[in-house]
Amino acid sequence: MTVYCARIATVLVLCLSTAAVAAEATKPKPAKQGTRVTFHNSPSAESNAERDRRLTRECKGRPNAGACLGYAKP
Repeated sequence: MTVYCARIATVLVLCLSTAAVAAEATKPKPAKQGTRVTFHNSPSAESNAERDRRLTRECKGRPNAGACLGYAKP
């Protein structure tokens, strides 16, 4: 009878321990913090004034749409 009770106790302990492990596995994990991305201008990038002059020059006689929006002369 004692061996039988010991086996039942062992089975109960194993069942309870696996239930605890399963409960820990289903806990929601905290959300990860997003990383912040910074953009650096390359040394060869054109300035805003250079871009304005280039678009004014390239958009002469073109439709006032797309990249030329606001730069095309009618």
